[in-house]
Amino acid sequence: MQKPDRPQEQTPVRGRGTGWAIVHRYARQSGESFDDGWGSIDQLAEEEHLPRETQIIEERVKSVLSSNDSPDIGFDLSVNPYRGCEHGCIYCFARPTHSYLNLSPGLDFETKIIAKVNAAERLREAFASRAYEPSMINIGAATDAYQPIERKLGITRSIIELMHECRHPFSMVTKSSGIERDLDLVAPMAKQRLVAIYVSITSLDPKLARILEPRAAAPHRRLRVVETLAKAGVPVGVSVSPVIPFINEPELERILEAAAEAGAQSAFSIVLRLPWEVNPLFQQWLEQHFPERAARVMARIREMRGGKDYDANFATRMNGTGVWAQLLRQRFDKACARLGLNKTRIELDLSLFRKPVVSRAGMPASSKHAPPDDRQRELF
Repeated sequence: MQKPDRPQEQTPVRGRGTGWAIVHRYARQSGESFDDGWGSIDQLAEEEHLPRETQIIEERVKSVLSSNDSPDIGFDLSVNPYRGCEHGCIYCFARPTHSYLNLSPGLDFETKIIAKVNAAERLREAFASRAYEPSMINIGAATDAYQPIERKLGITRSIIELMHECRHPFSMVTKSSGIERDLDLVAPMAKQRLVAIYVSITSLDPKLARILEPRAAAPHRRLRVVETLAKAGVPVGVSVSPVIPFINEPELERILEAAAEAGAQSAFSIVLRLPWEVNPLFQQWLEQHFPERAARVMARIREMRGGKDYDANFATRMNGTGVWAQLLRQRFDKACARLGLNKTRIELDLSLFRKPVVSRAGMPASSKHAPPDDRQRELF
């Protein structure tokens, strides 16, 4: 009996965004379950209801900087300390990247996490190169940089340590409270216009957040992160993304109001994107949790995508097209204007960059910052 590659009509796996190990588009083989007369199908169904433990796969990478040539994204380079994301957000546009590893964009994406244990070392080498010129870097563009395993491995912290040492600016979008652990590095960088943090808040409803983003920080905890960063003098914004019609879309103004009250000074918003395997995964989730409005949600999404489930056009993929997309943009802009958000643009300073010291072995000559203690790790 082979494990099925199609969704099963059953309750979701506890603590996961999806229980479907969807076959990715590069797979050469797929399977389908069949009844062998020994109750195997029932046993398989029971097993798929059980919580799946997270597997951490340590990897030593050859390079860590990824360039961006998309005109609708506001950074030039990105560094991803991890691949995959344990938060399990069903809508995550990065799920299809697990296909490159011959892993499922479904359950594997949130249960098989690749940890790039030498990421800071490779980044140091890149910064030390004669050819390197400072560019806008985003940490964690395709995964949240504060995975639960970060408490133990400290890969993200080692990258921020290097940024601090070299005075290299960076931005980050996160759903985790883990950024609070690294305020000793981030706050001094903020005074030099070297950092901007955006906290992703998709809903204020804890029940919705629990099924939409099952292992991310609770909404009230993310608002506290905004407040903590703002009080520490760190430029902090909010990402109300993705906006899903009739699911979290009614909360748009309330989320912006709560973020502004907590201290956010900027905001951005992106409508739901359904590239590749994200499309069937999201539609199955929709049928499981909101069957009474699933058809209505998808009809509105297609209305904003020119009749398609997804349109990858750079000019429209973030905002969509049509009357409804325009209405969403007007609501967002008017709410931001009323709340005083986006009054000034956060400009980071590239001119302070200095190349790092590298020993003959390619490792840092010294490290100024000690790893976080156990008390700090409890902030996650």
